Amino acid sequence: MDVTVLGKTGIRVPKNGFGALPVQRVSEAEAVRILRRAWEGGIRFYDTARAYTDSEKKLGEALSDVREQMVLASKTQAKTPEQFWKDLETSLKTLKTEYLDIYQFHNPSFCPKPGDGSGLYEAMEDAKRQGMIRHIGITNHRLNVAREAVESGLYETLQFPFSYLATDKDLELVELCRQADMGLIAMKGLSGGLISNSAAAYAFMRPFPHVEPIWGIQRMEELEEFLSYMEEPPEMTDEMRQVIDADRKELSGNFCRGCGYCMPCPAGIEINTCARMSLMIRRSPSEKHLTEKAQAMMEKIRDCLHCGACRSKCPYGLDTPALLEENYRDYQDILAGKVKI
Repeated sequence: MDVTVLGKTGIRVPKNGFGALPVQRVSEAEAVRILRRAWEGGIRFYDTARAYTDSEKKLGEALSDVREQMVLASKTQAKTPEQFWKDLETSLKTLKTEYLDIYQFHNPSFCPKPGDGSGLYEAMEDAKRQGMIRHIGITNHRLNVAREAVESGLYETLQFPFSYLATDKDLELVELCRQADMGLIAMKGLSGGLISNSAAAYAFMRPFPHVEPIWGIQRMEELEEFLSYMEEPPEMTDEMRQVIDADRKELSGNFCRGCGYCMPCPAGIEINTCARMSLMIRRSPSEKHLTEKAQAMMEKIRDCLHCGACRSKCPYGLDTPALLEENYRDYQDILAGKVKI
């Protein structure tokens, strides 16, 4: 079994973390069933957030009886100390725990620091002194903020998108974390579902001892796939390298990662799905992409207000309205039979 050591935190966990964002999309009974199976299968690292609707509640219901044997991380999007304390107290109550192993600032637009006027880092330090949290972390999708957090020396973990589609700058950031003895929690290891070969995704992570991938799981079959890697971790093969090379070639450049930070849309467009529909429909052909519901979702693109809000909020600097238009045209061509999938 592969083990990750999250840098100076000293936390040692199997190299198979559970990203609990997707369990908000299933019933509580199903979420509890999946989470219990994850525990029984050996997963010990669980990541959630106050912003993930009822994800914390489902985790608390499923795993509070084994709390002392697991590593639990959550996040706050608070912009004031008052909101920070409210979020933390709510998370602890909802998760049925007295402390969090890692508490993270959730994708802030800047790197909170002592004396910056926000009071956020001071609140985090106070929570740690009180024993409410054990380690201070930060998550981000912006390379410049993430790098500043690493270089500040203020954080013990960084959560950042990391997969075999990583750029050279992303890989440099991962190495900076290693040099700083900082754990890296790798979100979007499957790039929002665009990577379909989970064994190749896992094999790519293996050479990074300080990196803990958290797989977003909402179906039992997905979980079983990752649990199978606990005792028999996939080795990088020539076939996997070919898959990775092909995916890098196809997915290089501007594409929507599906992070959702552009949402909500004032026109009601499901931007983080619609802006990458042409990729999804090609990489995982499915009738569900062509249902009346899916067609109605794509038709909403025509209601775009061109307000620019989504473009301004995209952490990857994408021209989101242009991506929406491109995907709409491509989708219509697919429906008309002009493009084969």
